[in-house]
Amino acid sequence: MPDDVQPLPTLSDADLAALTPWLRSQGVGSTITDVVPLTGGTQNIVVGLRVDGRPMVLRRPPLHPRPTSDKTMLREIAVLRTLAGSAVPHPGFIAGCTDLDVLGVVFYLMEQVDGFNPGTEVADAYRADADMRYRVGLSYAASLAELGNAAWVDSPLAEIRPPGSFLARQVPQFLRLLESYRHEHYAPESLPAVGELAQWLESNRPADAEPGIMHGDAHLNNVLLERESPQLAAFIDWEMCTIGDPLLDLGWMLVCWPHHPNPINAGSALAALGGLAGRGDLLDAYRDAGGRKISVLDWYVALACFKLGIVIEGTWSRYLAGRASREAGEQLHASAANLIDLGTRVAKGDNPFL
Repeated sequence: MPDDVQPLPTLSDADLAALTPWLRSQGVGSTITDVVPLTGGTQNIVVGLRVDGRPMVLRRPPLHPRPTSDKTMLREIAVLRTLAGSAVPHPGFIAGCTDLDVLGVVFYLMEQVDGFNPGTEVADAYRADADMRYRVGLSYAASLAELGNAAWVDSPLAEIRPPGSFLARQVPQFLRLLESYRHEHYAPESLPAVGELAQWLESNRPADAEPGIMHGDAHLNNVLLERESPQLAAFIDWEMCTIGDPLLDLGWMLVCWPHHPNPINAGSALAALGGLAGRGDLLDAYRDAGGRKISVLDWYVALACFKLGIVIEGTWSRYLAGRASREAGEQLHASAANLIDLGTRVAKGDNPFL
């Protein structure tokens, strides 16, 4: 291994020793084998393992948890418990641990999904068949419709639902996030036209619709696809999930879809092969699957541009503070400005995503 390549974080011997009695107490099993790290761990650590021969995945916060890391794990646990038994493709929940004496953080176990992440991998069947690459996008859009219609009342996710209007919170919340980036080397005003777009979003905000489950970050890097058929195997990475307006997920999917315009340079191994469905095809599949009535879609697309632009602008602020690389900072600052520009175009009636 090159000197500058760090090994993926995994479970230590001490972790395994602490985990074993907890597994027994939960009735999950007792013998842990085949521990394999699955992600780099800068956001969260994901580890594959077997318990008494049964394949599972353990998800926990990074080695240096953020102040909100345990809360994020609790949210993900609530999501998977809420979706249990639904038609929404998701990993099955096995057990969660809030006892910090076990691993020092909240963590949970879920079923291992047999699928591949199209951001980094392409199954052989998709390489050989352009029609599979086309049809899997339709499955993705249809599954997003199913998510928005999934039952959630009196569920674990409902218990942590913030009070009040979801839509009314969005612009003020993300303007506060942008302001939180301010320091001696960064001023939020350096992200042009964000105030103009915020004003339009507030002035044109639609009435609250029936709430539904939102993934919160709907794009191709946050799904697993079945290997032999053009179907979504599971949505993954639920840390931004909430009860809100599912049409924002639809707008987010359209903005992040790797077709022109591609404001975040969304690349994936699957997209590089070509043949993906167009955005119009995604909308048709969403409607056909019983998705929410698509009204004022431009507003949701513009809001997706606004929110995503502000989120990724944080890397530029961190670079200027010496906490991120120049390459990442400059690239994401350009993408953030592009997103705000595209959102402003949408607000003015020129929607390049449709």
